[in-house]
Amino acid sequence: MRVLIAGCGYVGTELGLRLGAEGHEVWGLRRDPSVLPEPIRPLAADLLDPHLAERLPEVDQVVYAAAANVSSAEGYRAIYVRGVENLLAALTRSAGTGIERFLFVSSTAVYGDSGGDWVDERTPPAPENFRGSEVLDGEHTTLESPIPATVLRLGGIYGPGRTRLIEMVRQGRARCPGEGPIWSNRIHRDDAAGALQHLLTLPALEPVYLGVDDHPTPLCEVYRGVAEMVGAPEPTVDPGLGRDRSNKRCSNRLLRESGFTFAYPSFREGYRALLATEAGEGEAGERQDR
Repeated sequence: MRVLIAGCGYVGTELGLRLGAEGHEVWGLRRDPSVLPEPIRPLAADLLDPHLAERLPEVDQVVYAAAANVSSAEGYRAIYVRGVENLLAALTRSAGTGIERFLFVSSTAVYGDSGGDWVDERTPPAPENFRGSEVLDGEHTTLESPIPATVLRLGGIYGPGRTRLIEMVRQGRARCPGEGPIWSNRIHRDDAAGALQHLLTLPALEPVYLGVDDHPTPLCEVYRGVAEMVGAPEPTVDPGLGRDRSNKRCSNRLLRESGFTFAYPSFREGYRALLATEAGEGEAGERQDR
């Protein structure tokens, strides 16, 4: 495969490393690609560049994994709508009908609040804010294009380098919602990249998949589980917390039925792995100090 990863960041870089290890040609598009490791081929470009078609390599698979760096309606629209429109137009001009597959990395934010009920690919999206509505517009743009396309809606991504929740628990700043349960839906970065890798290999795809682990978990249970792992006090309950949180349980059944297996089927395996890596790095540092 010859794969372009547009917006090659946290998930995209891991995907690129996996594809490169399998011998595929991979290009990572970002404004500053100097941070990309080999074997990802750096491609310095802006997704909003009107001359983007002139910069694109010859590829047959595209993964759009860009993320907004400004948390505003305009910032989200620039990345998830205008950037998608521009890239699709550029691909059409540069590659014609040669693109076999376009994967758009979306978000479960398109669902809004379901009062804790289950949602899946058949559930009508009902975004509550620009974070969901702009991403949903990007989905529509992708699926309505002449290029064969599929959407992967990811839950909350965590993994190496993203340990804010662990630090909150350690420092006693984590608070359990007073109204509950407030369900959380997560996916480890490695599983997010693995799911994209898996979808690139399937002979036929559904229009939409949900990328979340096997176990939607009440937020308080996550905090308590991590507190037990790190030896921190159990988080206290804040009666006023939780009223502004989107509450839903996302099903990954379709992704699983396609043959994908999770390395981290719940937050417990994922956070234990992060803490084990952290401990290993600490021991290595201690040995160097000696």
